[in-house]
Order: sequence, then C-alpha cells, then structure tokens
Amino acid sequence: MTDLAVFAALVPADHGLCVLSTTRADGTVQSSVVNAGVLRHPLTDVEVVGFVAAGGSRKLVNLRADPRATIVVRAGWQWATVEGTVDVVGPDDPLVGIDADARRVLLRDVFRAAGGTHDDWDEYDRVMAADRRAAVLITPTRTYTNPG
Repeated sequence: MTDLAVFAALVPADHGLCVLSTTRADGTVQSSVVNAGVLRHPLTDVEVVGFVAAGGSRKLVNLRADPRATIVVRAGWQWATVEGTVDVVGPDDPLVGIDADARRVLLRDVFRAAGGTHDDWDEYDRVMAADRRAAVLITPTRTYTNPG
C-alpha cells in the first residue's frame, strides 16, 4: 500500500514534524527530525513526502549514497510511516528536468506542504541558495499506520 492520505492528514497536527531515518555507510541507521509534507513530484506527478535539507547535512550524505528513507509522522498516539526511494533536488544534486527556477519553486512548495509560511519569499530564496538547501522527495514504496 502506498496511499499517503493518513500521513498527509497527520502533518498539520504537529507542524509537519517527522522523524526521518536514513542509512549510514556502515549500515547503521541515522535518524533526525525534519518538517515534511505531502506534495506532487514535479516530474512524475506522483504524491511524495517532501522536506528541505541543508546542503552539508549528514542526511544528504546518507541519501546520496543510499537513496532510500523511512519517515514517520505522529499526532498523539496516531502515526503513519512511509518507506521509499528518494530524489534529491538541489544545487549540488541536479535532477534532469528541473532547472534552477523550478528548483526554487519546488523548495517553496515543499516548505508550504510542511505547513510553512513566509512573509518575504525573496529572502527565503536567498537563504535556501546560501545554505545550498535541497528538496528531498520520498516516493512511497510502502506505507503503514497504527489502527485507529
């Protein structure tokens, strides 16, 4: 099952806070907290889970080496998990079909999908570029949740 409806419904309950797990080079799991949301992949039009990551972050190092991730969102005792393959789209990770302007729009779309708002989108764009931030898109291969 790869339906993202339950995941998407839980995102606004806690500001899009999710736990992301990636695999280190030695095979151990690295987890971190990210703000994520559900949006459509700009190339495939498939629903994906997206978040923004800083250019030099450990999660990007891990995802470049092994483009698979697991992400969990929760609200109270309700939770949903998405496992999937990853596309990284950033200044250091070009994706054929997404130019610099489309990447700028994608970073905004991911931010909004996670519940973010901004008063100055030009400033947002400058910070994203200065930090070499990348959009990370998880295409689901498996989803599951607790009963309820």
